[in-house]
Amino acid sequence: MASSSGTKNDVRPPRKLPRAMDDEADENTVIDSELVPSSLSEVALILRVANQIQNDNPRVAYLCRFHAFEKAHMMDPTSSGRGVRQFKSYLIRRLEKEEKETYHMLARTDPKEILSFYRKFYDANIREGEYTKTPEEMAKIFQIAIVLYEVLKTVVPPNQIDAEMQRMAYDVMTKNDQYVHYNILPLYAVGVKPAIMELPEIKAALHALRNVDHLPMPRIHLRPTRYDNGTTTHAERVKPVDILDWLSSIFGFQKGNVANQREHLILLLANMDVRRRNPEDYSQLESVTVEHLADKFFKNYLSWCNYLHCKSNLRFPAASSRQGLQLIYIGLYLLIWGEASNVRFLPECLCYIFHNMANDVYGILYSNVHPVSGDTYQNEVRELDEECFLRDVITPIFEVLLKEARRNKGGKASHTNWRNYDDLNEYFWSQKCFKLGWPMNRKADFFRHSQPANEGLNQLAAGRRKPKTNFAEVRTFLHLYRNFDRMWAFFILAFQAMVIVAWSPSGSLASFFDVDVFKSVLSIFITSAFLNVIQATLDIVLSFNAWKSLKISQKARYLLKFAVAAFWAVVLPIGYASSALRQTVFRRFFRNWGRDWQNQSFYTWAIAIYLLPNILAALLFVLPPLRRTMNHSNRRIVTLLMWWAQPKLYVGRDMHEDMFSLLKYTSFWIMLLISKLAFSFYVEISPLVQPTKLIMEMSIVEPHNLGVLIAIWTPIVMVYVMDVQIWYAIFSTLFGGIYGAFSHLGEIRTLGMLWSRFESLTSAFTHRLVPLADKEDKRKDLLVRQKNMKNFSLVWNEFINSMRMEDLISNRDRDLLLVPYCSNDVSVIQWPACLLASKIPIALDMARDFEGKDDDELLRMINNDKYMYSAVIECYETLRDIIYSLLELESDKMIVRHICYEVEQSIEMKRLLSKFRMRGLPYLSKSLERFLKLWTNEVDLEDKDYTQLINHLQDIMEIIIMDVMVDGPEFMERVHHNPISKWQWFEKINTDVKGNKYLREKAVRLHLLLTKKESGINVPQNLEACRRITFFANSLFMTMPQAPKVRDMLSFSVLTPYYKEDVLYSVDELNRENEDGISVLFYLNKIYPDEWTNFNERMNDPKLGYEKERSESIRQWVSSRGQTLYRTVRGMMYYREALELQYFLESVDPAIPGTLEDLKAQKTVQERAQALADLKFTYVLSCQVYGALKKSSDPRDQSCYNNILKLMLTYPSLRVAYIDTREERVDGRARTVYYSVLVKGGDKLDVEIYRIKLPGNPPLVGEGKPENQNHAIIFTRGEALQTIDMNQ
Repeated sequence: MASSSGTKNDVRPPRKLPRAMDDEADENTVIDSELVPSSLSEVALILRVANQIQNDNPRVAYLCRFHAFEKAHMMDPTSSGRGVRQFKSYLIRRLEKEEKETYHMLARTDPKEILSFYRKFYDANIREGEYTKTPEEMAKIFQIAIVLYEVLKTVVPPNQIDAEMQRMAYDVMTKNDQYVHYNILPLYAVGVKPAIMELPEIKAALHALRNVDHLPMPRIHLRPTRYDNGTTTHAERVKPVDILDWLSSIFGFQKGNVANQREHLILLLANMDVRRRNPEDYSQLESVTVEHLADKFFKNYLSWCNYLHCKSNLRFPAASSRQGLQLIYIGLYLLIWGEASNVRFLPECLCYIFHNMANDVYGILYSNVHPVSGDTYQNEVRELDEECFLRDVITPIFEVLLKEARRNKGGKASHTNWRNYDDLNEYFWSQKCFKLGWPMNRKADFFRHSQPANEGLNQLAAGRRKPKTNFAEVRTFLHLYRNFDRMWAFFILAFQAMVIVAWSPSGSLASFFDVDVFKSVLSIFITSAFLNVIQATLDIVLSFNAWKSLKISQKARYLLKFAVAAFWAVVLPIGYASSALRQTVFRRFFRNWGRDWQNQSFYTWAIAIYLLPNILAALLFVLPPLRRTMNHSNRRIVTLLMWWAQPKLYVGRDMHEDMFSLLKYTSFWIMLLISKLAFSFYVEISPLVQPTKLIMEMSIVEPHNLGVLIAIWTPIVMVYVMDVQIWYAIFSTLFGGIYGAFSHLGEIRTLGMLWSRFESLTSAFTHRLVPLADKEDKRKDLLVRQKNMKNFSLVWNEFINSMRMEDLISNRDRDLLLVPYCSNDVSVIQWPACLLASKIPIALDMARDFEGKDDDELLRMINNDKYMYSAVIECYETLRDIIYSLLELESDKMIVRHICYEVEQSIEMKRLLSKFRMRGLPYLSKSLERFLKLWTNEVDLEDKDYTQLINHLQDIMEIIIMDVMVDGPEFMERVHHNPISKWQWFEKINTDVKGNKYLREKAVRLHLLLTKKESGINVPQNLEACRRITFFANSLFMTMPQAPKVRDMLSFSVLTPYYKEDVLYSVDELNRENEDGISVLFYLNKIYPDEWTNFNERMNDPKLGYEKERSESIRQWVSSRGQTLYRTVRGMMYYREALELQYFLESVDPAIPGTLEDLKAQKTVQERAQALADLKFTYVLSCQVYGALKKSSDPRDQSCYNNILKLMLTYPSLRVAYIDTREERVDGRARTVYYSVLVKGGDKLDVEIYRIKLPGNPPLVGEGKPENQNHAIIFTRGEALQTIDMNQ
């Protein structure tokens, strides 16, 4: 049954399964829904649903698999497709096994079983869950419900499906469009909506796109699909959902493309509009937003129209809604761009397509007459399907690209034998592109191709091959001169002039103004003329292969340039030789030009005329606005000048810097060249002139003199040409250093410099990222500093914790680097513990040595060190709060209050050293260390531990009262009127404070300050951690604008191309030893010993619970230290975490104590942060072979697929774009069809979001990486795009 080649198409497989004919598959090692052959792709969803309901009802899952087998058999009864026979054999094996093992759970028969299960599933998940589940959960539920009903109809006889069941199925079918898997915006979901759909900017953009009441509906005949009966019937069009849906009905765009660009446009409008608005007052889009977006979209199109001198088809009648028309034009361009595939590499071709389609849109909107049919657009009847645009517009152009790419012969063919993207795109730089017509004429010269080698002579009617345009590569070393002719000309002429000056009798630069010397220097123009002849000759020779496609004007320019160069090469030498330059030539030339211009020599006039083009070029260079105006001018004289100055090209016309940048650039090179020429004159050329003269005067045979001179001058000439690189390095270093100093680049180079400026770090952070709304009063300086530290601590601590999770620092380093979340409990700024390390032990020793001395000197020495002062005050106040919180009896609390009062009064009255014994403080410190060590222990305290805790507390209080306080016994008598034993003090404590997170953090920090005896200035010691910390600090001191709020930020995407590189190293790869007996894991342990130690410390932390995931964690640890995809994705996802953190920073109230975890625990704040991160950031992984990896039997490919899937499940916002191949039968023949697909992580597997059909296989046309990025770029979002390779 499964593989019989003689099975007829109308024979259904029997319900009783035969024995499998092929035993190749093992169901225990594969996921059947992911191994479906491309020709049976419709079966994959059924098998995936079967796997999802396997645990709920195995019998119904078995029925789903059986239906999948039946459907697969009907789609390919002869098993002729690739992999179909093996897939059927595997499915038969599993069905035979499940037929025996599964049993009915809800009824006695299969029909009743699936009826009961469907009803139960509908009641539990659809009826009750519609307003309680998320859109993503409902999309999965509706997908299961549709498949279940499809299976139900094959199992249950029609007469047994009651009306209620049909009503349920109808309800599912009508609501299915509301619950589909989405990318970022669930546009049609009802019930529970994500926070992003509640943003006012999203609602405004959605409302603007859905304003379609003014749009006319043309009469459209829909072409039948392969599931129809083959007839074409008139279908009444329902009202379109939005503008993009209306455009799709007009031109036949694919549904996946429409859905993709709909979300794209909504996000663009929302992000651009919110920057100009107050979120509190939001109703609809502002017109300036759409205007600004249209300007960006159509900048190239309008430039193209201006270049070709044609009228733009962006027309806005006075009585129309300008915003609505602009949105239609923008949507049309996005839909064209989203379906263009490789044609996206031809931007001006897209302009041509848009130009004609925009004209069609205008005609439809205003009932103009069609130029081809003569009928009005409104009355025109169109036969469309959703692939009409792809088939009629994109595919013909793609076929041209494909045929040209085949002539490339894998990069072996000459560049001149085939046309690349640029050559084909240049076709649309001239008005002859309009000869293509619309619809495009397939017989136009654009579609003519050269004859492939395997085609016969009878096919020559296809037309003569179209030649290269503008540029045809000729590989020769002569390009060294042609491409850098101005540099060579400058060096040669400068060298000639300096030799002439140095050869003069005086040999100094002042001799330049001598008449004879100046006359000789003027000969450089003759040299310049001959160099121009060489350049003009090379222009003709090296571009000769492209002459067949050059315009007459371009050929004339090359020839005229050569003729003019040859003319000056003849005229200037004759003029120089024949000019009667008298001794007064210098005086007349410089002083009497205005009064005696008629008497100037012929050579002087020739030079003046010769320099006119160069003067014009220099003028255009120093005045970019003038150059830009002339580029866009249509006046004949201007066109003639620009034609002579440069070839008429579309690209690069407006690439001019501003005046200030040009001034800096020119000044830089002027100073560099002056220095270089001065050095060359005084050090290289002048010292050789006198020896050269002596050699030439010697009576030796002439050739020998010439050989000696060549040997002497050759090294000098070579150094003269090449030392400009040295001067460039010197000037770049000087100017770069000066610029970096003014821009504060790299000011902090060591950890010592960082910690010395740490106080200014908090204010710089606040100024850059969290600017205050108003200026604070100086009397509130401490409050402002505490607010700054509160904001800074949120980001700093998250930064430190991220380095700990990457094992760059240890737990102790983390504790030393963390900044406490400032609160009002402590009256001083709480600095990182590394800044306060060793301050308490030093202060204790200092106080002990000051016993019996004056209080002022001790307080002065402590106040001189701000960090010591902060540490002392913080320890005192923290110890007070901890002890007070631990005590349960009011009498004990009263003792603590009185002790604190005595301490504070003594400090105020400057009697601290007379009221307290400082020699008792070291004993108090040791007892306090034992107390804190026991309390901060991670293990839960038992009864005996609480007893020890009470004993340590009593010891602390006894030391304070008996050893530290001078009048301790008298003090206790004053406090307690009834004498009690010291063993009755502080015998009851509050055991609940052990779980108080804030109090425990205080205890941990206090214990750290007391026990850290050495300096913490060298923390951390890991080089990568030091680099990150100093880079973070330097970035805050750089000259940069203040960061806007998250809502006002620029939205952007990151795109990473991937082929088959490593994602995560496998366990086998980690432990496999090379020929030297060294494994990757062993090697990395030795390279990163400190990080490996930190990793083991993290793994052994019982709070994190990594014991069961140690193997996977080791793989991640190793992979993050190699060039793997895992490392890249983890690094790029920090963008999203930073955006969420920035929003938390905006939401925090400095007056309310709390940590970042407290903010994240607030559901509303967390959802809002995630919504804004989705709005601003998108990460797309372009893995063109992901579909092939999924279905591959190679273990390495399967490992790559599983690891990429794991990345999507780990990072829900990660998207993967790939090229999917399917086999479809057209007229009985198998044909491979290509799709661009976007997926995301679902429950356990990937979930398809968009599927867009391609005109062919993109990599066959171009190169791997560009095509890989190009097919995925349509799935990116935002106003900016960052492409990141794996090794970055």
